[in-house]
Amino acid sequence: MMHSVTSGTNAPAFEEYADSVWPSLYRSAYLLTANHADAEDIAQQTLLKAYRSWSRIIRSDSPDAYVRRMLTNTFLSVRRPKRRRLELLTDAPPEYGAAQRPHGPEDRLTLWPHVKALPPRQRAVIVLRYYEDLSEQEIADILGCSRGNVKSTAHRALKVLRAALDPERTDGRENHHEW
Repeated sequence: MMHSVTSGTNAPAFEEYADSVWPSLYRSAYLLTANHADAEDIAQQTLLKAYRSWSRIIRSDSPDAYVRRMLTNTFLSVRRPKRRRLELLTDAPPEYGAAQRPHGPEDRLTLWPHVKALPPRQRAVIVLRYYEDLSEQEIADILGCSRGNVKSTAHRALKVLRAALDPERTDGRENHHEW
């Protein structure tokens, strides 16, 4: 995977790390971008940045959290032209992490097109919270914002998702689903 750029003394350790983290990194990138090609680009960019900062990353308390933050920041900073690739709206996301939310395959297929349509920051919060099962504080650390900001962003995103899934319920009352 990284053979052409890895040549230092840390190269074997990094290659082992990159190979082990790739499936999770790619899954997160796809959930953020909703596009396979963009997900691969962002995941690869993240690994390249991680390789360049590898000596700092391995000294951190949590290398995985460090790399996840790099991935999220890369996603949020990429400003691509508005070229959209056609993908089926029922394209299911890659397999979920520990959270396994929403619960069944039908729920995932119903919800996924609406998650894909969220603005990037809202999508990032929803993906990190409900697909990757991170705490609000972990998300705040990744996004470089306050826990309150994460909560309000999640609230706005969930409100949009609830309205999309239940358009008849527009009376302003909260419809508390377990996501």
